[in-house]
Amino acid sequence: MQENEAYVEEEEAEINLTPMLDVTFIMLIFFIVTAVFVKEPGVDVTRPEAATAFTPDAASIFVAITPNNEIWIDGRRVELPSVRAEIERLRSENPEGGLVVQADRDARNRLLLQVMDAAKEAGVSEITIAAAATR
Repeated sequence: MQENEAYVEEEEAEINLTPMLDVTFIMLIFFIVTAVFVKEPGVDVTRPEAATAFTPDAASIFVAITPNNEIWIDGRRVELPSVRAEIERLRSENPEGGLVVQADRDARNRLLLQVMDAAKEAGVSEITIAAAATR
């Protein structure tokens, strides 16, 4: 009997990583879903400088007007008659966001105003014209 008492079955120490991996994946999914994705119009423009330039709080639609007077929205070139429909489509994804127009300093003012009118017709109330801060 002493032999049986002296013989203590040793248990192997084991760490179960499954709950830790579950929590890690849930956190990863949470951060991916809640991350703010920055949308860009798809082209780089040289914005005019302004002393009162600021960063808007909630902009979800970005429109760029190039020096060649091309309109770019969401990485694609858009013709002027299609601007309203494209803005309405993007606005349906985020109704609370505003619109930022990044017009090149050499772009036509008339085209800028037409884009702003199309945005107003699409129901966007907050329109911002992007400018570079003066140095």
